[in-house]
Order: sequence, then structure tokens, then C-alpha cells
Amino acid sequence: MAITRDQARKELERRGISIAEFSRSHDLNPNLVSDLLAGRKKGLRGEAHRAAVLLGIKDGVIYDVEDFPPSAPSE
Repeated sequence: MAITRDQARKELERRGISIAEFSRSHDLNPNLVSDLLAGRKKGLRGEAHRAAVLLGIKDGVIYDVEDFPPSAPSE
């Protein structure tokens, strides 16, 4: 279940993690993370989608583009 943008921001604050530090640790653009938390970006696709999922503000799966469509599991 996804959390709100405000909850994500408060959780970063509670843990003492800056947006810049979170961004570096996940190889994300800090401006993008800030825009997501402020509601200026929706996180629909690409890096924004990945950032939103990592922040917990969006339920989703992070896949590499080369892995799509997912192959059937081998038996």
C-alpha cells in the first residue's frame, strides 16, 4: 500500500535522510525526487516511476526495460 507524499517526506525526516542523500543512494536526480514529494511530478514512467516506487508513494514494480515483457518462468 502506498503512502502519501507528506508521509514519505516525514519518514525521510524521521530517519534523518535528506532528499539529496536518498537520491544519491538510489542513483536518482534530487530535483526529480523533490518534484515528486511536492506533487509537481506524478511518477508515471521511467526514472520518475522508479523514484515514486522507492519512496513508497506509488505501488509498482521496478523492471529494467530489457526485461519487458517478462518471460514466463521456466519449469
